[in-house]
Amino acid sequence: MRLKNLFYIGSLSAAMLLTTTACSDDYLDISPTDAIAEETVFTSPANLMAAINGMHRNMYVRQNESQGNNGYTAQMIIYDVMGEDLIFPTQGNGWFVSELRWLHTNNENSTATSYIWNFWYRMIKNANNLIVKGSQVATANTEEENMKKSAIAQAYAYRAFGLFQLVQTYGKTYNPATSSTDLGVVIRLDPDDNSAKARATVQEVYDQINADLAEAQTIMSGVKVANKSHISENAIKGIQARVALVQKNYPLAAQKANEARQGLTLMNNEEYVAGFNNYNNPEWMWGIHIVADQTDYFGNFMAYFSRNYSSSQIRSCPKVMNVNLYNALPAGDVRKVVVDPTGKHTDLGLGSTFTKVEYSSQKFLAESQSVSLGDVPFMRAAEMYLIEAEALYHSDEAASKAVLQELVSNRTNNTYTIASTGADYYNEILLQRRAELWGEGFRFLDLKRLNQTLDRSTTNVPNIVPTVLSGGVTTAAPSDARWQWLIPIQEMNSNPLMVQNEFN
Repeated sequence: MRLKNLFYIGSLSAAMLLTTTACSDDYLDISPTDAIAEETVFTSPANLMAAINGMHRNMYVRQNESQGNNGYTAQMIIYDVMGEDLIFPTQGNGWFVSELRWLHTNNENSTATSYIWNFWYRMIKNANNLIVKGSQVATANTEEENMKKSAIAQAYAYRAFGLFQLVQTYGKTYNPATSSTDLGVVIRLDPDDNSAKARATVQEVYDQINADLAEAQTIMSGVKVANKSHISENAIKGIQARVALVQKNYPLAAQKANEARQGLTLMNNEEYVAGFNNYNNPEWMWGIHIVADQTDYFGNFMAYFSRNYSSSQIRSCPKVMNVNLYNALPAGDVRKVVVDPTGKHTDLGLGSTFTKVEYSSQKFLAESQSVSLGDVPFMRAAEMYLIEAEALYHSDEAASKAVLQELVSNRTNNTYTIASTGADYYNEILLQRRAELWGEGFRFLDLKRLNQTLDRSTTNVPNIVPTVLSGGVTTAAPSDARWQWLIPIQEMNSNPLMVQNEFN
């Protein structure tokens, strides 16, 4: 069954583009008031940009009529709760508990497993439409030409980012020795081709990712984006740095990370403790701005991860930092300041209905206790410092330390000097990464790319709550098959060329 392609539009951050390969009558012959048909999208650069804005909004808007399916912002939560540094002190109202326990990775019928797969392939199909058909759109002046370039470059970046998230989740982590035989994910470049396709190798997927990012950077060169919800040239270079780090291409990772952070400044301590909710922060490279008329209320990221919004999830299940990670940071470190060892957060004026738990974090703050609005960071300059330091370590420890010291000095008001060397220094790089990116969706993927063991034992996480983790995964060695999520059953049933991952 072939579906009618509709592109959802809107205001500053337009609604998502809805095109899918699934055969569901729910999506047929629907013409919502905020949608335009495909033939209309490809009539002007302005309409191309409206379609890209739809993809931006899709990164946080609710899908599948599920409060927990809120685009990439929901996926950020999943990847962090699957690690050991972010703790649920209670089961709250149940959101993301199954993912915290790793019950979905080995279950081909899991909605969490199918959600991420379907989300990114829909985004990739939308990107394919813009890449293939957007190039044919005529422009009347330089402004329209730049608008067209921006839309198409961002489509390439979204396709690359989607494939990157998919291959990290469903494939084995990149290993130069086995990447040409390890199974990755399906590569789809033609928006009108819904035929059965076999999984490409991990190497083939990364080759496509890098080719798309190179094309995106070439097209975007010198073109300014409208705001930080859009993928700028700096953000494209930031994605290139992430990809190179996973591929262990350390010289390229260091180069791209350095290039990506040029023109950006690290936030000061006052900005750091302000709640990570304003994409105008000088350090943010890419993030989503959620305006009042597009809020999802209890589905917004801040309704799950802020400390102050008065949702049942926040009141009953504040997000807690691994006490060992907290204790590893020096006194006065601003990343430690946003964690309250008493759990009282007296400056926030939390009422008696808010559960108070030691070492809960207020890194993320909603607009107020009654308004869950808050921008969400996808990429910051601090991450680029961390990538550059980690990459440089493999060739020049002194140069690496100079980069990391700049970040650490900023976070500690110049009160902490890195003194470690060798393997101890490398571990400090990884510690700084854990502290800096806590809650931003990196921990599961970092553990996987580094071939490290997930360890939620009480030795490694003294304040873990066994009853919350009950029935779930406490430890997972790098060889554990569950690091590679199973391919969703719908894909297995509809694609005869698909090969399933190993079961644990």
